[in-house]
Amino acid sequence: MPLDNARVQVDSEFATLRTVVVSRSEVRAPKDLATIGHRPPVPDSAQAEVAAIAGHDFGEAFPREQLRWEAERDNLAAVLRKHGVEVLRPRLLTDAEKAAGATTGYANFFVRDPWFTIGDNVIEGVLQFPHRRNEVLTSRELLVEHVIPSAASYVALPTPAIPDPGTGAGPGPFLEGGDILVLGKHIFVGASGMATNAAGIEWLTKYLRPQGFIVTTVPLPAHVLHLDCAFGMVREGLLISCPDRLPQGLPAPLEDWDQIHVSETEAEAMATNGLPINPTTYILDPEFDRVAAALQFRGITVELIDFTISRTFGGAFRCSTQPLNRTD
Repeated sequence: MPLDNARVQVDSEFATLRTVVVSRSEVRAPKDLATIGHRPPVPDSAQAEVAAIAGHDFGEAFPREQLRWEAERDNLAAVLRKHGVEVLRPRLLTDAEKAAGATTGYANFFVRDPWFTIGDNVIEGVLQFPHRRNEVLTSRELLVEHVIPSAASYVALPTPAIPDPGTGAGPGPFLEGGDILVLGKHIFVGASGMATNAAGIEWLTKYLRPQGFIVTTVPLPAHVLHLDCAFGMVREGLLISCPDRLPQGLPAPLEDWDQIHVSETEAEAMATNGLPINPTTYILDPEFDRVAAALQFRGITVELIDFTISRTFGGAFRCSTQPLNRTD
């Protein structure tokens, strides 16, 4: 590992990205989509495709689209490397892991959610959707190699309770990285009921409080999977937000920030889910040319990458990355 990238710490959503994990592209939906417990969190235009892969690996059902999907993540990795970012990749799922998900499904496609970094804490979370419960396993080797030798803490949430049949996901605790946004000692955690729950937030608050962190819950509408599907920080004082997805508005520390507003339709297509490389450079899909123009007007350099297939699954650039070193 390069010495200048050996630190494991995330100071904010827009601090200079130095080491990041970029997702793989593997998913198999459950045979019975009802076992997800919620309507699949993907755009309305993709519901038919999700139904078509129930019980099937996406790459087997749609081989051409699978190649495009892999190319999207490879292109993202290439742009990040161009900007001097060290890029790591999770391993692929093993045959045994795929076999274990024959009924529940499996996922290795959005590394933002199964674990996350807050300050110098690396935390393994717990995902609500059954087909994603083991997604952390493909990152374990990276965590052992990069986190264990570092000064960072490495912890995991308690194993969630097993629910009674027909009662949904159960009490958890559930805590997912897409719901967690970092701004120094302020940690914002989304809560829609589809991902992170109160038990997960309570655990995180208790763990972080001795370190001086302030954890703030941000309520979300029931159809919004994660907080980064409602707003995203670009740099100090600037963010992209969807007011329709923030029923109680922005958290108090962000109320006075300059906002680029997007509609519900744009947010569903992942307009808030770009990725800052540093405070002056931002990655976005060309689908959002209006947002790109607004960023450029504010002095932000925008790198455009087609992420059509990734967005079909309800995630984009932030969902497809997990920083290990984001520091100034």
